[in-house]
Amino acid sequence: MGSVAHPLDFERPLIELEAQLEALKDEIASGNLGRRDEHAKLEAKVAKLRSEIYGKLTPYQRVQLSRHFDRPFTLDLIKFILTDFVELFGDRLFRDDPAIVGGTGRLGDLPVMLVGHQRGRTTQERLKRNFGMPQPEGYRKALRLFRMAEKFGLPVICFIDTQGAYPGLEAEERGQAEAIARNLEELSELTVPTISVVIGEGGSGGALALGVTDRILMMENACYSVITPEGCASILWHHDRNEPPLAQAAVAAEMLQLTAQDLKRNGIIDEIVSEPVAGAHSNHKETAEILRAALVRNLEELGKLSVGELLDLRYKKFRSLGVFTGDA
Repeated sequence: MGSVAHPLDFERPLIELEAQLEALKDEIASGNLGRRDEHAKLEAKVAKLRSEIYGKLTPYQRVQLSRHFDRPFTLDLIKFILTDFVELFGDRLFRDDPAIVGGTGRLGDLPVMLVGHQRGRTTQERLKRNFGMPQPEGYRKALRLFRMAEKFGLPVICFIDTQGAYPGLEAEERGQAEAIARNLEELSELTVPTISVVIGEGGSGGALALGVTDRILMMENACYSVITPEGCASILWHHDRNEPPLAQAAVAAEMLQLTAQDLKRNGIIDEIVSEPVAGAHSNHKETAEILRAALVRNLEELGKLSVGELLDLRYKKFRSLGVFTGDA
């Protein structure tokens, strides 16, 4: 946690305490052994505060963590999860979209196709990746890789991490809605095992275009929703000047039930993937190892099913989503 470069406001007390602990540790290492008892007490205090902060997160705090500047992105996780990864580019129709990355690699001994949204950290990277918001060619690249995976019998893994598809005029001109809809259709009919993981922020149809899969997993502090809390708040309370925007977004986050815990309870996702105590941003390697184990286990289970069983269970899974009340 001490290595986190961009702490959130609610993390700052812990960051400060951890800095004191590191300074004390250095002092003891340099020969001041009389402060060892003080170090033990401060270490216990840090552990207690860490547990209090991350054990009682509000929905909006989880949204903030899902967007954390230091949180691992798709390419960060691939480095730890896959071997022999070969990135593939282009949709063969218009151009390559860097907001979606994908390619083949090995998950242990199993060859797979992995496709995911990719954000950037530096200003240059964020502009190159269009802030993780794909355009139609990004979804058509993903579709090309899905079809390639089916042709060669490769299981498909999708990493979801976007606020949504790019809403610009040029995206609409090139058929954004059709590109997303085509992905929904074809993902639902793939004859290979498919898994999607919401690794950060999953927003709207831009996320759903990689989410119609046999198993839907979510990282513990990820979020998945039809709209961002800020977007929801601006629609519902745009005339209310009495409440600050942050407070309105926090209320919207609770109403949207967008956390992994909410979605698991409502039967939308299949599994919550644990993160390190201080969040995925605190330790990329540990996060990837936990996620890798979950992917291996789920693919082993799906690999035992026939194509007919896969398609039947996938159909039933999505037909059963949602609760209906009242008269039809």
